[in-house]
Amino acid sequence: MRARYRDAGLDEKELATDPFAQFQDWFAQAAGSGLHEPNAMVLATADARGRPSSRTVLLKHFDDRGFVFFTNYGSRKGQEIEANPHVSLLFPWHGIARQVIVSGTASRTGRDESVGYFRTRPHGSQLGAWSSEQSSKVASRAELDRMYAALAERYPEGEDVPAPPQWGGYRVVPETVEFWQGRENRLHDRLRYVRLGERWSVERLCP
Repeated sequence: MRARYRDAGLDEKELATDPFAQFQDWFAQAAGSGLHEPNAMVLATADARGRPSSRTVLLKHFDDRGFVFFTNYGSRKGQEIEANPHVSLLFPWHGIARQVIVSGTASRTGRDESVGYFRTRPHGSQLGAWSSEQSSKVASRAELDRMYAALAERYPEGEDVPAPPQWGGYRVVPETVEFWQGRENRLHDRLRYVRLGERWSVERLCP
């Protein structure tokens, strides 16, 4: 299987001065193009021995401090981040022949920020955060459903659900951010921002 990419490219003169402004522009274009869940990103982590794992998570917020997602801190990704905070994020916007790769370090958001976001989740998702000990073994789907049903009885629709202490956010502070634009003949454009103290430099990579 082979796809052909478009002529339009990515030039250094078109870039914003920092990767956050550039990401904001590309994210808006991805969302406006009709892509399904443009905030879906592949999070790659590694344990203390360097063994990698990856999964898709949802970006919930970004600004000039970094990129934020939420999870169970006891999950595999949470345990690996605690052991090794170096992570990578990949936004695979195949439908518009673009991708963004963020490399940096992850740390927990403040508890107030985590609880504030938890309050915005649908009631069912709030219950799900309590009923699932993410990444741990469960005997059957029925057991998982029973745990959820018990919580639904304890916290019916309309009643406040407390934020689980083992659940919260991570903020990825980037060291590099690469913007990839597909081009014809596999001569893609790859422009990467590199953090140099308080400023960013841009370098072009071979495809």
